[in-house]
Amino acid sequence: MRAESTTTDRKAAALAAFKDLDREPGVPKPDPILVVDNVVRRFGGLTAVEVEHVEIQRGSITALIGPNGAGKTTFFNQLTGFDTADSGRWTFNGRAMNGVPAHKVARLGMVRTFQLTKALSKLTVLENMRLGAQGQRGENFWSALVPGLWRAQEDEITERAEELLTRFKLDAKREDFAGSLSGGQRKLLEMARALMVGPELVMLDEPMAGVNPALTQSLLGHVKDLREQGMTVLFVEHDMDMVRDISDWVIVMAQGNVIAEGPPDTIMSDERVIDAYLGAHHDAPLSDTELEAQLHEAEAALEAEIEEETQK
Repeated sequence: MRAESTTTDRKAAALAAFKDLDREPGVPKPDPILVVDNVVRRFGGLTAVEVEHVEIQRGSITALIGPNGAGKTTFFNQLTGFDTADSGRWTFNGRAMNGVPAHKVARLGMVRTFQLTKALSKLTVLENMRLGAQGQRGENFWSALVPGLWRAQEDEITERAEELLTRFKLDAKREDFAGSLSGGQRKLLEMARALMVGPELVMLDEPMAGVNPALTQSLLGHVKDLREQGMTVLFVEHDMDMVRDISDWVIVMAQGNVIAEGPPDTIMSDERVIDAYLGAHHDAPLSDTELEAQLHEAEAALEAEIEEETQK
C-alpha cells in the first residue's frame, strides 16, 4: 500500500508541475533540471539542431517526439557529450555542461542509452554492469596492485549490479555473454547499466525500438519506475501509444527546432504537430479555384504529350 501511495504521489507531483503551463515552445518549468539555450549543430549546409530554449522539469517523464530527421538523436548527442554543438549553452542542475566529455557527463548524474545498444558483447552481463560503476579504485594502476584498497568497493559494486539485474529480470543471464542476449534483453541491460551511476537524469533514445511485444510492457514498467525512484526521464520515441501511456509532458521537434510542447493527451491534436508529421494541408479539401487550376494543369500536360506523339 505504501509503495502504491508513493507512486501516486510522484505521478501527481509531476502532473501538478505542468498544470496551467503555456503550450508554447520553451515554456519555463517550475523546477528545471536541464535548461538549454540556443543550441545549434550544423553539418555542412544542413542545420540538424537549432533549439532556442527548452527546459526539462525535475522528477517528470518527458517525451521528445518528432518525425524522422527532426534532430532528436543529434540533440541528445550534444547534451551528453557525444558530439560538439557549434554554439549555445546548457546547464544541468545549474552547472554549465558545454564541452564536458561524455564520461564526465555521466559522472555528474546525466546518463543515456542509445537506439542501437552499446553492450560489450564479449563480456558477461555482470561484467557489463560492473563497468557502469563510477570512481572504481581498482582502475588506477598502482591501486590495482593492492587488492585491499579496492576489494571492498568491488564487492559493493557487484552487490549493486546483482540487485539491478534481479530488478530487470536478467539475473538468470548474469554469466552469459552480452552478445547472446536478444534485442529487448540488451535494452534492459543498457538501462540497468545506466543506473549503476546513480543518475538524476536518464535519457533514453528509442527504448522500444526493436523490442518484441513480450518485453515491451516490462520496459514500460521500468521506465515508469525510474520516476518512482526519484529520477527524471527524457526519452525519444515514435510509438505514440507509449508516449501517451507513460509521459507527463511532450516536447515536439521538427527540422531541428522545438515547435510545440504540451500534455500527451492533447499534443497530437496541436496543429503545429499535425503539420510537422503530415504536412500543412494534408487533409484540407481543395477550393474550387485550386481544383480548377489542377484540372487546367492536367489538361495542358495531356495536350503537350499528344502533340509530342504526333510530331514523332
